[in-house]
Amino acid sequence: MSACNMITLNVAHTYNASPCEVYDAWLNPEIARRFLFATDDGRVIRADIEPRVGGHFLVIDRRPSGDAVHYGVFLEMRRPKLMVFSFSVAEHDHNVDRIRIEIEPLGAGTRLTLTHEMCAEWSQQEQQTHQGWVHVLNGLERELEAMHMVDMTDLVASQAVAEPGKSSAL
Repeated sequence: MSACNMITLNVAHTYNASPCEVYDAWLNPEIARRFLFATDDGRVIRADIEPRVGGHFLVIDRRPSGDAVHYGVFLEMRRPKLMVFSFSVAEHDHNVDRIRIEIEPLGAGTRLTLTHEMCAEWSQQEQQTHQGWVHVLNGLERELEAMHMVDMTDLVASQAVAEPGKSSAL
């Protein structure tokens, strides 16, 4: 990160999923392409993720205003508790931010806290950046809920196959 005065923003979200599910969803390109940097009016056309320290990620969201290119390098990874990565957007590639994601169990669910360190010169973008992360974390919640729905459907189907003679009472 270049030498500059830093500002920090924090966003937290609670999920009805295990820490491993939350961590793994963030790093799975097929899942991440549906929430990571995806906008309502865009379409992610590329999501490459190398989930290892030193590995890169690249997510391109095709938007009406043009392609938004997001990329970075994983700096620290401790499954399922911590992920730290550099982060940059193509049109501001001289400005590399640092993102820290902390994941902790919380009752039957998980709490994710995201900390974004960015140069103070971008302070006018702080609220927009915060809202962007809220959108990402809400999208992650939708994906995790969808995964749980698929798991429940599979469970019900497997029980029906395992016990074909039993009928359900209505």
